[in-house]
Amino acid sequence: MSFELTWHGHSTWHVTVGDTSLLIDPFFDNPKTDLDPEDVSTPDYLLLTHGHADHIAHAPAFSDATLVGTPEIVSYASEEFGFDDTIGMNLGGTVECGDAFVTMVRADHTNGINTDHEFSGGMPAGFVIGDAEPQSGGTSTSFYHAGDTSLMSEMRDVIGPYLDPDAAAVPVGDHFTMGPWQAAVAVDWLGVDHAFPMHYDTFPPIEIDVDDWLREVRATGTDAEPHVLAGDETFEL
Repeated sequence: MSFELTWHGHSTWHVTVGDTSLLIDPFFDNPKTDLDPEDVSTPDYLLLTHGHADHIAHAPAFSDATLVGTPEIVSYASEEFGFDDTIGMNLGGTVECGDAFVTMVRADHTNGINTDHEFSGGMPAGFVIGDAEPQSGGTSTSFYHAGDTSLMSEMRDVIGPYLDPDAAAVPVGDHFTMGPWQAAVAVDWLGVDHAFPMHYDTFPPIEIDVDDWLREVRATGTDAEPHVLAGDETFEL
């Protein structure tokens, strides 16, 4: 089954598993993409890791998709953005989305939605997206989108050994998430074959030299191959 990853800058990823398309955290106001939301075909599923504006800003453009997120995010987006088809899930759960299986995992971050009235988005999350349901001894291809997170032992103790992703996208911009060194440790702990940086260079506080992350990944001694994608570039697993 085909498995393609396209990075649209910041934390926005378009994942295609077989005949199913999934868009994660749509935010096209970033310097790495040449696309506007209207340039992107509506995916089958829209996945939101949390409710900060740089992750949900362009969600309304994809309201015809099936929304996947925490019950709090789903409730908010249904009311504010007009989503009719939703799947509310929570940490540790797996849902079948067409040809893909989506497992929600923990992220260490905050999750307030800044409106006229502060609204809680519940727990922030990451997603492991695979072409088969995760299970002991099972074989599948899978991609871990870490969301906005700090370095956490969950990566070493649960996500890496038990969910066993083949590839991971980790935030590297520092200030609001991990920086290059901690993100490199995350890659090592996860035991993935391929790693990608995200959530950097969008705003002044998260502008970095991404080569620092490359050097740090290689310095860990991990077998993972780090890839710095250009905006709107596709990688096939």
